[in-house]
This record gives sequence, structure tokens and C-alpha cells, in this order.
Amino acid sequence: MQVLSLNLRDFRSYHDVSVELGDGLTVVTGPNGAGKTNLLEGLYFACTGRSCRTNNEREVVRFGAGTARTLLTCQDADGRHELSVGFAPGQSKVMRADGAMVDRLLDVTGRPLVSVFLPDRLELIKGAPALRRAHLDQFIAALWPGRAATRRLYGQALAQRNALIARIRAGRGSPTSLSSWDAQLARHGFALMSDRRTAVAMIAEPFRHIGVALGLDSEPEVSYRPRSAATDAGGLARDLAERIDSDLERGFTGHGPHRDDLSTEHDGHDLRAYGSQGQQRLALLALLLAERGVLADHRPSAPVMLLDDVMSELDRDRRQALVDLLRSSPGQSVITATDLEHVPGSTDQDIAHLAVADGCLLAMAAPA
Repeated sequence: MQVLSLNLRDFRSYHDVSVELGDGLTVVTGPNGAGKTNLLEGLYFACTGRSCRTNNEREVVRFGAGTARTLLTCQDADGRHELSVGFAPGQSKVMRADGAMVDRLLDVTGRPLVSVFLPDRLELIKGAPALRRAHLDQFIAALWPGRAATRRLYGQALAQRNALIARIRAGRGSPTSLSSWDAQLARHGFALMSDRRTAVAMIAEPFRHIGVALGLDSEPEVSYRPRSAATDAGGLARDLAERIDSDLERGFTGHGPHRDDLSTEHDGHDLRAYGSQGQQRLALLALLLAERGVLADHRPSAPVMLLDDVMSELDRDRRQALVDLLRSSPGQSVITATDLEHVPGSTDQDIAHLAVADGCLLAMAAPA
């Protein structure tokens, strides 16, 4: 799957702009505030139907406009496809795939996968475990679309069990009634744990290799940290049963895969607690690139990689290493930078270049 072009209309700072991406690496340049990040967000929005920057999507509509629209043209072995999204504050999004209305672009098979690096995504390394769990589950859904429902089913069973705990605490139920929910929660929970364990095992070696290439020496590692040591669904059900009293005391289910974590380490130390911001940045890049490589091996095409302001805090050698990794791996990548010189090799003939300023496209140079 290859992205050919993107049209943004009344999206953020763009009134009406159309851009084309290169087959491999595309570099977007412009001064601060020129709209480089907005362009990446528009590309992500067009691929997924949601923003990668904000939960308040009213912000994507350009000031003075009523509706934001994106139109993405892409191509795979079956031919060309069009994905469109229309959004007006207070109304439901209007999303189409090849002209047909869809409820979710994420369920469309003929759409590009996309991975994004933004500076504030460092929270994925140094923030709360819930962020890493959600990210891991999104990776699993992209890797095995048929297993995407496992997390939803677990969440539903967990909500039912917690609601029952609340009723018991209010004197409207018996603790013995929890056993049926324990079995259901354990069944979905162990399936979720198994998916997470397998997915992390698949990215562990690529993460180590890419991390070293980017400058994280001393064997960087990513590992799955499950809350439960259960080896089957029955074991997880027994864990839950043993903790009924403590769950009733605190008012919610305190044990299970909803408390899992994803750990990144460097030189034997947890990067969340002991890593510098530079090391955390490299670990995030290594994680996203490792996931991209695994998806490229197991899905029809690699995700489009969107990297915003990634070069500003990397030294020359690490910039070169990142560009080398992107150029040597399959799939398309888009990097933003204030200056073309910040991206090593950016003037080479196989790299596309877009220049933007004040929400306008100034220049577009495709690879020779």
C-alpha cells in the first residue's frame, strides 16, 4: 500500500492544499509555525479518521471554516483507493472508502497503516503504564486484525465485574456471584496476555538491533511485564478468586492484564525512571521502527512512518543512523524539519521534498 496524494481543505492552517508523497522518504521543511506538523496530522487523520495530537477534534477545523475535509489517494495490488473524512464540530464524521460510507476507517482493509512520532509521545516511554498498554494493544490490532476484539471483550467483562463489586459493596449482591464473571474475565484476559506476550517477543530483537544502531548501546531491551504469573485461564481465575476480599475493599478489580506494563531498559536500568530524555527519545524511535518492521513482515505493506521534529535533539551521527534505517527499510516515511540540511542526504535524488509556509505549499520536488 502506497500513499500517492493528500488533499486538505480547511484543516488546521490549510485552506486548500494538495501534496504528493515520494515512494520512500519525503522531507517537509519550513520555519516554526509553517504548518509542518499540521500536514502530518492531516495525513494521519486521513488514514485513521482521528487526530494524533488532540482529543478535542474541533481544533482541526481551520479558524473561520465550518468543516474540515481530508482526501487520501493510495494504491495497492488491487488498484487505487480513496479515503475521505469530513468533520464539522457537533456533527458525526462522514467517512468514505472508495465512495462507500464507513463507520470506522480503522476497519477498512484497503487503507495504509500509519505510525507517528511526535515529541509529546515520549510519554509512551516515561508516562503511565496505561499509555503503553493501549499502544501495545493497537499494535496487536494492526498485526492481527482478527484479534482486535479481545481487548474489547476483556474491557466489557472487567466493567461488568466492577459493577457487580459496587453492587455487593452496596449490599445488593453476594460475593459468590463473582465466580461466573471471574471465569469470563480470565478467559478473555489470558487471551489478551498471550497476544501481548507474543507481540512483544516479536519486536524484542528488532528493538535491540535498532536501538544499538541509533546509539543505545549496552543491549537495550523491551519486555512484557504481566500483572499475573498465570499460565492458563484457570490460573488467572484462581488469582481473581483469591483477591475478592481486597477487591471488595477497594471497590474495583485490582489484578489482571489491565494492570500490565511494557518495559524498556538500557544497560539494565528502566528508561522510564532512569533514562535521560535523549535515551527515551531513541527508545521510542526504536520501538516504533521495530513495530514497523514486524508489521512489514506480516502485513501486505509497512506502515507509513510520520516523524515530526525528530532531528532537533539528535546529533549528526544519530540523524544519519535514523535516515539510513528509514531508507533501507520498506515503506514510506515523512520527516519534518526546519532546514533541509538537518536531514542527511535530503538532497539525494531518491528523496522527495515539500516546502511549506503559513499553511501554503511553496514547493514540491518528487524524486528524480
